[in-house]
Amino acid sequence: MNAPFIAVAAPPRQPLVLSVFPTFAVGGAQVRFAALANRQGARWRHAIVSLDGQFGCAERLAAGVPFERITFRTAPGEPLPLRLRRIRAVIRALRPDALVTSNWGSVEWAIANLGPARIRHLHTEDGFGPDEAEGQKRRRVIFRALTLRWSSIALPSSVLLRSAREQWRLPERRLHLVPNGLDLRRFRRDGPAAAIEVPGRGPLIGTVAALRREKNIGRLLQAVALLRRQGVAMRLAVIGEGPERQDLEELAASLEIQDRVRFTGHLRDPAAAYRALDGFALSSDTEQMPFSVLEAMASGLPVVSTDVGDVRLMLSAENRALVTPPDASALAAALRRMVEDGPLRAALGAANRAKAEAEYDEIRMFDTYARLIDG
Repeated sequence: MNAPFIAVAAPPRQPLVLSVFPTFAVGGAQVRFAALANRQGARWRHAIVSLDGQFGCAERLAAGVPFERITFRTAPGEPLPLRLRRIRAVIRALRPDALVTSNWGSVEWAIANLGPARIRHLHTEDGFGPDEAEGQKRRRVIFRALTLRWSSIALPSSVLLRSAREQWRLPERRLHLVPNGLDLRRFRRDGPAAAIEVPGRGPLIGTVAALRREKNIGRLLQAVALLRRQGVAMRLAVIGEGPERQDLEELAASLEIQDRVRFTGHLRDPAAAYRALDGFALSSDTEQMPFSVLEAMASGLPVVSTDVGDVRLMLSAENRALVTPPDASALAAALRRMVEDGPLRAALGAANRAKAEAEYDEIRMFDTYARLIDG
């Protein structure tokens, strides 16, 4: 007698999420993506497109996260219609369940997704580059308004939410304010600290940033030079990599502060780096809700910052007096106040940690992004 035939259902296919980044080097949007992917584990498969071919943030993905790297190159002078056809070919070949695009640099993928065969799309907007630090370009405003009307839009700051409402004029039902969050268990004051050796005397202040023009690390170096002339004892660690590094090192030498500044490059364990610091500084021209400030707050550090994006709202009420105009002299005055007052540093650091615990745990952020991607 033949054995009865038993049909065995194939295991369900893991949804494939196609995520497109202008770069997958380490940055705020990329770090958030890695944390979300790690949280979901093997529940999603990921195809990650890096438009500049950099995949440095892949080191933050856990071993159990299934992903593949995809490099999509644009030839100089390539017409937009041809590029859109190539993008559509990639989307058809991968057959993803959801498309996630990041910032203006990936908006062509949102354009290519328009039409009757469009797939579920989430666009994340984290801020503007140096070319829009003084105001948004009209052409980009129009493209966002026309392209993103049928997509879900995730925005980390109230400044960006206002732009999406008032300038891009996107439907309210498509807009989602999703404040950034982070792993508060990882970023804390206790634990091993990185060995960051900076010559000189005084508290060690650090900044953590991609060394790009909009971060304006030069402003911070100029503030340190002002404090040096005033006889203030302090040291500075510039943590991160980027195209501006050589110019910044030359600027530090010309300002005669190379004896109290160290450029560390990229550090694999940022939590340990923050624990080596006595305070944190941000000197950017443009930000929205920077992860570096959240990480500094969770690490129990006081923060001196230029008044950009939602930084003033992010910080504890006690710390807001150290938020300054985008000016080296104002930044220097706030740094001096922080550097010379140890009890103030301790009080502001404790208040910032309490604010992070109350408002910026990553679980809420993860749940919201998962719902938006799953549709």
